[in-house]
Amino acid sequence: MGIRITFVSNFINHHQIPFCEEMYSRLHEDFSFVQVMPMDQQRVEMGWGEESSRIPYLHKLYEEEEFCTRLILDCDVLILGWTGDDKGEKKDVLIKERLSSGKPVIRISERIYREGRYKAVSPRGLIAKYHEHIKYKAKPVYMLCAGAYVSGDFKLLGAYPGKMFKWGYFPPLKRFEEDQLQEMLYKEKEKLRLCFVARLIKLKHPEFALYVAEHLRNRGIDFHMDIVGDGPLRSELEATVKEKGLADKITFHGSMEPDKVRRVMENSHVFIFASNYLEGWGAVVNEAMNSACAVVASKEAGAVPFLIKDKENGLSFDKCSKDELLSKIDYLIDEPGRISKFQKAAYETIISEWNAEVAGERFLHFCKNITADNSELKDIPTSGPMSRAEVLKAPGFIRTLQEDNHLE
Repeated sequence: MGIRITFVSNFINHHQIPFCEEMYSRLHEDFSFVQVMPMDQQRVEMGWGEESSRIPYLHKLYEEEEFCTRLILDCDVLILGWTGDDKGEKKDVLIKERLSSGKPVIRISERIYREGRYKAVSPRGLIAKYHEHIKYKAKPVYMLCAGAYVSGDFKLLGAYPGKMFKWGYFPPLKRFEEDQLQEMLYKEKEKLRLCFVARLIKLKHPEFALYVAEHLRNRGIDFHMDIVGDGPLRSELEATVKEKGLADKITFHGSMEPDKVRRVMENSHVFIFASNYLEGWGAVVNEAMNSACAVVASKEAGAVPFLIKDKENGLSFDKCSKDELLSKIDYLIDEPGRISKFQKAAYETIISEWNAEVAGERFLHFCKNITADNSELKDIPTSGPMSRAEVLKAPGFIRTLQEDNHLE
């Protein structure tokens, strides 16, 4: 019998499926996903209920309680995602029993102090974090950091010492033949194609796409920008586009199916990503890089410091600064060869390292290490998934006061 791994989370979603499919392809019946709560009606209406019914490794705690209990308690390694805030329920009793058992548990988390680490001083919050995280720091409980600033949040608590590793989300991977890839690259003097993909809400800063468009127009660049997504800011953005005389340069597509979004990315040379510190990850960055886009991204979002090395495989800007963003756009277009260089490097980053195949292989190697008799961590990668998560300085309290995230 091989190693048995169970992944427990609130419910399965499209961000988790590529990794889960990879694990199932390697472990077959020794991999299970336990869903601890029914999907909300919105997800059911989007077709997730029907799709999840066809997943062979998916089991539901609320329908198969005894079977799922055994999966959680008896597996060799438990992967523990977010399971909701309700206390005292069956799932919480099970999870506490497993965490206390001395058998390996690998947690996955986004930031816990996304709105500022000053919240760590709350006595009530510290008590909750003690029982959830600090209490188990001497046990074989590890943390996969789904975002570059996660490790700093947990280090502040003294949790998971020496046991935090880089992780993230792994959208479906697409590979292109060399001639396809060459066709996607920007050629000097052709029309520059850009895109922005996000819900049109304040924390995503969709207005930054308009800043870029106006800047390019003022510089005399021949370009077109596609904006994909819908939200409360759409009408205001469309009005600004008309006011600035940019209607012939920008197309608003509204919400689109995932496959169509990817086609927009694949037809673009440059991707603008401007989310602030409330963006735990930002899977569109993975998708844009896989689509061979030169990404210009806000480094406050969790994915960006992990995925993008500034001026190597993309560009990043700090503090959601309009001026710094436009400076990076100038750097990109001042030498046209940089655009295609970053396109190729972005694609290679995803193909070679940041994908579910690599993550799955490295994760299984890690599991074999921690379930061995000596439980010694060996052959830790130096970069990418399952490499050690260094502590990065996160946006501070003053920075949080500069953003208006909640009033749409």
